Amino acid sequence: MFSKIFSSKTLSSDAKQTLVDSLNRYRSETFPQGILYPDIDPEITLEKGNDIVIKLSLPFPCNSELHLVSEALTKEVKQTVRFAIKYNVQPVRRHELAGIKNIIAIASGKGGVGKSTTAVNLAYALIAEGASVGILDADIYGPSIPTLLGLKGAKPSSDDGKLLTPINANGLSAMSLGFLVDEDDATVWRGPMASRAFSQLLNETDWQGIDYLIVDMPPGTGDIQLTLSQQVPVAAAVVITTPQDIALADAIKGLAMFEQVKVPVLGIIENMSYHQCENCGHHSHLFGEGGGQRVADKYDTQLLGQLPLDVNIRRDADQGVSPLLTDNTSNISEQYRKIARTIAAQLYLQLDSRSPNTAKLLIED
Repeated sequence: MFSKIFSSKTLSSDAKQTLVDSLNRYRSETFPQGILYPDIDPEITLEKGNDIVIKLSLPFPCNSELHLVSEALTKEVKQTVRFAIKYNVQPVRRHELAGIKNIIAIASGKGGVGKSTTAVNLAYALIAEGASVGILDADIYGPSIPTLLGLKGAKPSSDDGKLLTPINANGLSAMSLGFLVDEDDATVWRGPMASRAFSQLLNETDWQGIDYLIVDMPPGTGDIQLTLSQQVPVAAAVVITTPQDIALADAIKGLAMFEQVKVPVLGIIENMSYHQCENCGHHSHLFGEGGGQRVADKYDTQLLGQLPLDVNIRRDADQGVSPLLTDNTSNISEQYRKIARTIAAQLYLQLDSRSPNTAKLLIED
């Protein structure tokens, strides 16, 4: 069947319809109702070399999944199928910040759960998926982003003497108080001073064309966290936890905090979820098992992913590199990319006015 409709030098209407039907039938967490739902219109052409090229405009980044889809289509039609994608990411919340479309807060109820490391790796994962990304260190008391990016001691410049130019860290636009003051000086600041410093970093940085600004929130759920959550036009939040009962209890506090300030929570990431034996591949749940899923179920949110306790992640963080930079197709990189892709997709599906899943306001005379 396929050999007949795909054998000509030009694609027939039957051949195009076969590809469209396949895209509509496809289902995943990223595309629960198909890639073309509700009304995405693909342009399908045959290029030199007989490659089929499907041109799409999509509302969120998903490079790695589309790569898998193109491989599946190639096998289905026995002809090379490629995607040419334009991502049209739009703000899901109105705000006045120039150069930023969506702000995603990465938070934790307590310290020591790998929040900052996860924030950095998710930022690089979003870039790998096709987005323009920035990261802002809101942990005024203990800024760790400069160290995690391998930029300790770096200083931002200013082109106009008014706005700071974010530091480019392998394609990631980064800003942190740690770039401006000695890290020991920040630890003694009082709440109002810390809040003002963060507000300046957000509003006086020359962000340019950022689809997603990842904000690494300070750990905890106290006044400073509430103040920052209220000051920043956050589109949505993600809560990081470990499977330990004490960490889960604090994660619940984080969920409650965002509910109080009316910030949607896209889900929970369970970090240090298991240790995988290098020899046999056995998973050992050193800190407990299933806690993140239980909390997600109880509070009607999503478990976005379960990341392993991996010495390579710790070593990379200490050295200021990301697995997404050294090998973005490794197992751990693919896990970060899947979580990042789910976050971007859920931000659109749950909150974007273009999504068919969001409530529409009907005004009748």
